[in-house]
Amino acid sequence: MTKNFYKNKKITVMGLGLHGGGIAVVNWLVKQGAQVTVTDLKTKAQLLPALKKINPKKVSLVLGKHRVIDFKNADIVVQNPGVPRHSKFIKMAEKSGITIENDASLFFKNCPAEIIGVTGTRGKSTVSALIYELLKTKLGAARVYLAGLPQQPMLDILDKLSSQDQVVLELSSWQLEILGRYRLSPHISLVTNIYPDHLNRYQGLSDYARAKENIFKYQTKNDIAVFNYHNPCTRKMGHQTPGQRLWFNSKLIVSQSGAYINNNSLIFQYHGRSVNFGKVAKIKLPGRHNLENILAALAVAGLFNVSAAKVKKVLTSYVGLPGRNQLIRERAGVKYVNDTTATTPDAVLAALDIWPAKKIVLIAGGASKKIPAEKIGELAKKIRKNCKSVILFSGEGSDELFVQLNKIGFKAIVKNIDTMSEAIYLSTGFAKSGEVVLLSPGCSSFSTFVNEYDRGDQFNGLVNKL
Repeated sequence: MTKNFYKNKKITVMGLGLHGGGIAVVNWLVKQGAQVTVTDLKTKAQLLPALKKINPKKVSLVLGKHRVIDFKNADIVVQNPGVPRHSKFIKMAEKSGITIENDASLFFKNCPAEIIGVTGTRGKSTVSALIYELLKTKLGAARVYLAGLPQQPMLDILDKLSSQDQVVLELSSWQLEILGRYRLSPHISLVTNIYPDHLNRYQGLSDYARAKENIFKYQTKNDIAVFNYHNPCTRKMGHQTPGQRLWFNSKLIVSQSGAYINNNSLIFQYHGRSVNFGKVAKIKLPGRHNLENILAALAVAGLFNVSAAKVKKVLTSYVGLPGRNQLIRERAGVKYVNDTTATTPDAVLAALDIWPAKKIVLIAGGASKKIPAEKIGELAKKIRKNCKSVILFSGEGSDELFVQLNKIGFKAIVKNIDTMSEAIYLSTGFAKSGEVVLLSPGCSSFSTFVNEYDRGDQFNGLVNKL
């Protein structure tokens, strides 16, 4: 966009929220000279932490409700996370010919740097962070930026960027919905995997996958897309990309470009060039799922010719992001592990494989995402095989899991827990020396907590006080 494009524009920001993305949108638009109205169904009291981070003198606030006038008289409406796809207010604005944006579309339209976009159901934050760490070793910290992860909003970095920079962006399905509307895809795209998720928002897995496809759908033949060969959904996507295609897979793919494992070594091959990035055994990140995440990141690092020595240095020291199988403390021989970002059954399945079978006290459950019963049944069977006992928060997602656990005769369950302190108290009674208390919910958090990070922060605080 041209300089001053947003100056004096009437812009309605729908959904301030508490995650940080809405705050970044508001502050960036105010800086551009826009006339910003923030509207949110939450009250002033509920939004107080977010309201403290914006300038109240520069923004009009409409809280606890939405008004028709704010959607009919605006030049632009910014739709933030949590706003339903088919909101009557968004439909009203569209019918009036008003432009609908979100933080990602604002970023793409105004970003001078090259964008590496990462999406998927699981692993996108870890892969994004790993790509960032790897590229820093090649390009230098001043030329690589990481954004789009929770608590790292993309609009916070936008005005720092130049055409010489690389930006690694985590992109969600809802962000990609509007990017697709404007036919915007990054220069390099990566899809980690697709599993059932957010089916309270989408009409089935294929609808959800279509939103994800926007990350590569509008690339040119000179752009590059990286896909998980092992995942059926992303393998299908890989055959639809208009750009150059790379795969990542734990096994050798003959004559295919990408990253794979051969003879227990991490290999990258592209245009006849092959690089050995070292042995799998040297990797610091635990779990088989993290092998896939590493291979995904290496596919991008290989494109930038990051040396094997620099890759080895990162992989032998990188321990992962907070809230992802993060060991918080060991007390009386019991390990307390925070995996709060595991918000789908597939994420919990991966977490359960890391720790010793029958020595896990699992803290799980929460709000429903309308995940198919067969997938919840798969998780229930894994819990019966791997867990000693389960503590379930209140919520429809917990009820769905309880039904499946009951079907297969797993009885070591305490349900309808309303606070983290109660869950921790119970876990300390259940877990013995040599065992693990694992917070890995497999559900959204909104029935009991502000968000998944609040859930993890409460877990950490209480465990550290034991």
